[in-house]
Amino acid sequence: MLQEIRKSEKESLNEYLLSRTQEISGEVLAAAQNILNDVKKNKDAACKKYTKQFDGIEIENFRVSEEEIEAAIEKCDEAFKDAMQRAKANIEFFHKAQKQNSTLLQKEMGIYLGQRVLPLDSVGIYVPGGRAQYPSSVLMNAIPAKVAGVERIVMVTPPSKEGGIHPNIAFAAKLAGVTEIYKIGGAQAIGALAYGTESIPRVDKIVGPGNIFVAASKKLVYGIVDIDMIAGPSEILVIADQGANPKYVAADLLSQAEHDPMASAILLTTSRDILDATNKELRRQTDLLPKKEIVEKSLADYGKVIVCDSIEECIEFSNAIAPEHLELNIANPMEYLHLVKHAGSVFMGYYTCECIGDYFGGTNHVLPTSGTARFSSALGVDSFIKKSSYLHYTKEAIEAYAKYIVTMAEEEDLRAHANAARVRVE
Repeated sequence: MLQEIRKSEKESLNEYLLSRTQEISGEVLAAAQNILNDVKKNKDAACKKYTKQFDGIEIENFRVSEEEIEAAIEKCDEAFKDAMQRAKANIEFFHKAQKQNSTLLQKEMGIYLGQRVLPLDSVGIYVPGGRAQYPSSVLMNAIPAKVAGVERIVMVTPPSKEGGIHPNIAFAAKLAGVTEIYKIGGAQAIGALAYGTESIPRVDKIVGPGNIFVAASKKLVYGIVDIDMIAGPSEILVIADQGANPKYVAADLLSQAEHDPMASAILLTTSRDILDATNKELRRQTDLLPKKEIVEKSLADYGKVIVCDSIEECIEFSNAIAPEHLELNIANPMEYLHLVKHAGSVFMGYYTCECIGDYFGGTNHVLPTSGTARFSSALGVDSFIKKSSYLHYTKEAIEAYAKYIVTMAEEEDLRAHANAARVRVE
């Protein structure tokens, strides 16, 4: 099931994995741009036109009323609601620890420097529609924004064929503190959030996954608003020692392979016995999965294994790949954590399956993909704040230091800059 590759092929493996992330084509970008331009110009009328064209629904009022939300929530399973409430508590617990305080520094008498940590005013969360529904993603996107102090948290999601929203999505939105919900999807939803319409006020940042047209639209409106990321296919890398349970290892690899035929599942192990036993388990467990065809395609194309001489060497390979999810399926993971430099999120020990992080553990499941963990981070409270610095110089302070400011400004031939300091001390 997993194709073994030689250690010398590390660079080719990286190139192969990165090839999964296709550049958005010019045709898709052009189509998305046309929709965005139409929404910017014609606002609600354009949004209604595209909702009818793409979703087959005639929408009069995009805003989901409180009555609609409550009616949808009544259809939710009680066990699901209980699990979501427990997950919310864990996610809040983790993200509250990320909050930062503003700072005030006194350098010397008469000179103060500071930094203010401020929440964004408004955030838009895109939630995909269709057959798949991911209420866990609503929690992961909205709760950090709420913890950060964002006052207006807007959710957009395509309407169902009946013109409503999925009960589980409605419950997740209310539980997480979403303040407004609109029945709109696709590029037109991104345009509405970025530019604003008569019924959908604009936001400052857009987060959440979507199809290729949603991704293209987010890319195009970046700069008008902020965005979270353009995510690639899901990926997991498992490092397993001799003591790992092949049943667990196989199950964890499959948990990502079922996402997408382009998802990657990689095993780095110090034991050929573990490799053989894991491949046997992969065959057995794959036959039991409803998404067997997706799993088989994913593993055939992007399921790889490298047998290494040590856990240190495994981590060295992992750092080069910078996976979205990294499992340290080893006996003493804390001893090796300091060696991990590049990973979206790390899952430690034999019993910490990656799906704990997807749903319940509290860490965020919106993670950098395609090697971008080398320079970017998981979604969190920091994603929903901005920082503003400030200075205060007294008369005595500017008199003491104006000459240095004047010298530097004149060296850059910015005479008005120099003069602004000089006039205060003449």
